[in-house]
Amino acid sequence: MQPRVLLAALLATVVLAPSAAAAPGLLVGIDDDSLKWYGHTSSLLSIYSALGVGAVRVTLDWVPGETFPTGTRRTELQRVGAAAQLVRVVLAVTGPATSAPLDDASRASYCGFVANVLRRYPSIHDVAVWTEPNSSRFWQPRKGSAAAYEALLAACWDTLHALQPAVNVIATSAPHAKPGPWYEQIGKAYRASGRMLPLMDTVGHNGYPETSAEPPSAVHRGSSIDQGDLDRLLASLHKAFDGTGQAVPGNRGVTVWYLEDGFQSTPPQTTPGQGRGVYTGSENDRRPVPEEVQAAQLAAAVELAYCQPAVGGFFNFELRDEPDLSGWQSGVLRPDWTPKPAFTSYLRSIAAVRARAVSCAAH
Repeated sequence: MQPRVLLAALLATVVLAPSAAAAPGLLVGIDDDSLKWYGHTSSLLSIYSALGVGAVRVTLDWVPGETFPTGTRRTELQRVGAAAQLVRVVLAVTGPATSAPLDDASRASYCGFVANVLRRYPSIHDVAVWTEPNSSRFWQPRKGSAAAYEALLAACWDTLHALQPAVNVIATSAPHAKPGPWYEQIGKAYRASGRMLPLMDTVGHNGYPETSAEPPSAVHRGSSIDQGDLDRLLASLHKAFDGTGQAVPGNRGVTVWYLEDGFQSTPPQTTPGQGRGVYTGSENDRRPVPEEVQAAQLAAAVELAYCQPAVGGFFNFELRDEPDLSGWQSGVLRPDWTPKPAFTSYLRSIAAVRARAVSCAAH
């Protein structure tokens, strides 16, 4: 069956929510590269509308030396750019870990590339600079990486704000790669540079739990900073930037966005057409949860984000599960586009946020 038909069948199973963004207190979005991969853009937009998401985060690869995407990536960007006229798009621009921008020339190349994309698609106003640069999986070498990332943020903030004054430049960080010390090192490099202008407009942090069975509010004693450890993230940011030109979350419009979060579910065992037949391989999560538990975890995570001070955004990773269990199964749809319980759960959570009907008494 064609994806467009499957998507139409999916939409027939839910009550469509109004096409509106979440309330100003919390932007609730979805991470979904389907927007660039598939030609059925209108069907995807219908799903976003059904969920009521306020934004969609899409990744874009940067090839060192390029001034604009070429080949297949240009076609993908055209799809994203067209959709950005109808839904808020957060563009996360990254590149090979071994080609991280480490000098002035490569930083100028990267920031110029992003600027050219925004110039061509002025409906895009939100840009995440790289992906998890505090993790060796995405940024190498590790030595001096915080200072190099600080310089990249500074270069892109200047370039992009000169082009589009209202642009939202988003820093990013991984939860399990010592993000607290990472931001403190960025602050040290920022102070040493003598810079007076900001580095970022939003702190983007991926708030994944250590296992999917862990509640979103779990507090950790180690170096991990997940959603329940927000106070330690804020403490590190205050240490890094208090008294400088860079505002910390909760001041001058700066907030924390959980750019990626999610809970991996196990395939259902008994439902015909929805069990292990659409999944292959072996699970990579130490404690994946049943689909019904994933739905409850996701609802709790949205509620917590709504109630946390200085948090302005929450994005579920991702829209649709990967069929290979060694990948991610934290989506709200299965690989065959059928809805998981998390779909309805996310829809209801977003509606509650939009209606400001979330109670924060327990937080």
